[in-house]
Amino acid sequence: MSRISGISRVAVAVSALALAASACGKTSTEANTPEDNGGDKGASTSYKGKGIGLAYDIGGQGDQSFNDAAYSGYEKARAEFKIGGVDVEPSDGESDADKVQRLTSLAKQGYNPVIGVGFVYAKAVGEVSKKFPNTTFGIIDDSTVKEKNVADLVFSEEQGSYLAGVAAAKATKTKTVGFIGGVETPLIKKFEAGFVQGVQDTDKSVKIKRQYLTQPPNFDGFSKPDLGKEAAKGMLDADADVIYHAAGLAGQGAIEAAADAKKWAIGVDSDQYNQKALDKQKAYILTSMTKDVGGAVYALTKSVVEGKPLSGEQRFDLKAGGVGLSDSNPAYKEMTDVVAAVDKAKKAIEDGTITVKSTP
Repeated sequence: MSRISGISRVAVAVSALALAASACGKTSTEANTPEDNGGDKGASTSYKGKGIGLAYDIGGQGDQSFNDAAYSGYEKARAEFKIGGVDVEPSDGESDADKVQRLTSLAKQGYNPVIGVGFVYAKAVGEVSKKFPNTTFGIIDDSTVKEKNVADLVFSEEQGSYLAGVAAAKATKTKTVGFIGGVETPLIKKFEAGFVQGVQDTDKSVKIKRQYLTQPPNFDGFSKPDLGKEAAKGMLDADADVIYHAAGLAGQGAIEAAADAKKWAIGVDSDQYNQKALDKQKAYILTSMTKDVGGAVYALTKSVVEGKPLSGEQRFDLKAGGVGLSDSNPAYKEMTDVVAAVDKAKKAIEDGTITVKSTP
């Protein structure tokens, strides 16, 4: 996948930021200031920030999944509140010090909020937020940072993954399904736990193949499609005909392998059926476990613009629409038994009849 370079997209008027960002990642998009967007129209008169500072996770913009979901919220907030912003790419193999430098640069220049996309920013957000108490920081997928000016934006991934498990168990013809996790971390274990429980509660006779692509501190399992493709091929060869991935950019490889074999894939984070980069495979993307990362970015930005910044843990669960299962593929909607089973499970989770485990 090609990625537009930072230099080609950064305006001369803000070249200083590009230089600052280049030391610890590429500047993906440089947005206009509020004045360039027609003044403060649409934004609170009390808002004094330069706009949103968004720092991407492994894989960066264009992953068709987690980071792109964050970008959608960034775009929506900028457009609605008429504010500026910048989104910054990570560097391959970067350290926590690189992340600290990136967030520090954004905060120094007046971006507010500053959002780290992914739990890998926990240490950096914890450190930098203390130095900039008047800036609101957000971190997605981590609840360990307890500073007053930090919002921990977390999701009930296990609940959405349960629905994916129900769909997989109902759709399989071979009675064998697969789960591919990018990196074996507590967060991705939540996806596995929900999926496995959903499958087993629906049909105990269905076999579940499980594989993690890499182990920490190797995070290639979130960024290298070839790893996902190889893992999926192994599962398909072992009779799996539905594969659910929680592997970010690496998950594209899993989807490609499933489509090549004319078997079902279940996407993650974004509605992957609607991702342009996956147009050739979309017919085989049964559904996706959606995670409203964009909604979380938007909600935090809205709170800052309105002068009432969120802080502490902000949880987005199934009942609140923070996670769910997409129905964009017409083939999915035609499977009335699958849809009915998913709808029944969704209601049971929301009313507390079903409690979904967050560990396998």
